[in-house]
Amino acid sequence: MEDGMQPPVVIGIAGGSGSGKSTVLHRIMKAFGRDKISVLDHDSYYVDLSHLSPEERGNFNFDHPDALETELMQEHLQQLMVGDSVEKPTYDFTTHARGDEVTLVKPQPVIIVEGILVLAESELVDLMDIKIFVDTADDIRLMRRIRRDIHERGRSIENVLRQYERTVRPMHLKFVEPSKRKADIIIPRGGHNTVAIEMLLVRIEKLLHHYETSLV
Repeated sequence: MEDGMQPPVVIGIAGGSGSGKSTVLHRIMKAFGRDKISVLDHDSYYVDLSHLSPEERGNFNFDHPDALETELMQEHLQQLMVGDSVEKPTYDFTTHARGDEVTLVKPQPVIIVEGILVLAESELVDLMDIKIFVDTADDIRLMRRIRRDIHERGRSIENVLRQYERTVRPMHLKFVEPSKRKADIIIPRGGHNTVAIEMLLVRIEKLLHHYETSLV
């Protein structure tokens, strides 16, 4: 970053699986345009399990912080913040393995860091200007997760419920729910809370205006 240049606005969006984080993200991107926003999704940074057997992959705890390569995500965020592009990894949720391709992410005035555990990681929280927690009832989140995992990831309902009981719910209570205390803004009822999201957009607009005027 050049001397005197305003750093980008970094926004963290967390919340339980199926809470509506993606809806909030899409509302922000629709309001300000993709040409002003870089996105780092924590899901892309899951550790590669290609060296494990299918059975071992199926029993892996994907909801624990150790399942994610957060250190690499932090490095990428810091690179974007100083104006460098990064190569974000890709992840295949059907095989639980890193993909061969990467996604080029270019620096933008707004950087969004999204994932269920991003507010549980202090090294990420310390870099955020706005910390958001999307809060949705457990039963609604579970229904959304069932639909997603069956239709998008080829899972059976038995598999989804077993994983929810074994790891998703316990890890949510241990890591995700407590991270809500670090949030600046809590959006109840998920991504369709129009009033809360409109207030958030006003705040982002002010920060973005401050960034853009610093360039003049």
